[in-house]
Amino acid sequence: MKGLSAKQQSILEFLRQFIRDKDYPPSIRDIQLGCGISSTSVVDYNLKALERQGYIRRDREVSRAIELLDGSGRRPHTVPVPLVGTIAAGSPIPVFEPGTSYESVDATEEMTRGKENVYALRVKGTSMIDAMVNDGDIVILEETHSADDGDMVAAWLKDDEEATLKQIYTDGDKIRLQPRNVTMQPIYKHPEDIEVQGRVLAVISQYS
Repeated sequence: MKGLSAKQQSILEFLRQFIRDKDYPPSIRDIQLGCGISSTSVVDYNLKALERQGYIRRDREVSRAIELLDGSGRRPHTVPVPLVGTIAAGSPIPVFEPGTSYESVDATEEMTRGKENVYALRVKGTSMIDAMVNDGDIVILEETHSADDGDMVAAWLKDDEEATLKQIYTDGDKIRLQPRNVTMQPIYKHPEDIEVQGRVLAVISQYS
């Protein structure tokens, strides 16, 4: 990373790790605390330097809108991911909408984490807004039928014949599908009534 100060390199590495772990960008405060920087103004100064040198792109009108670039002002190498329909982050709706064409979205290799069995869904609803997943965003998922507690998943509700986007937890003898919106209640189901269809790897904001 030629031309970057040690602090800027530290911030850039923090950004990469945070986005890899959380699937959304950090706030200025997150960067300050994570990198041990004295003030948010120092963070902002170094972010401006990273932006000038083509390592990031920022939208100052949107919270947490930091996009990683390749150092020359271009987005990193992308791969096409099929956009197969919509999924509810609210009241459950069917995953696949009749007549939906399988267009594709561009996702970076960092978003797909090198996995090949990935697909994308457009989010409908606001139950995951506290996890930085908004109505209209696109989620990149790994096709899988297993998940760990706390994973954000696309879960098929067998008795309802519908799917929903929630965080999944084992809660006694039931499965709890937890929204990330304080105004909404969790969904409880018996394990045999739920099928995990995918685990969220990344979120593409509609404002990106």
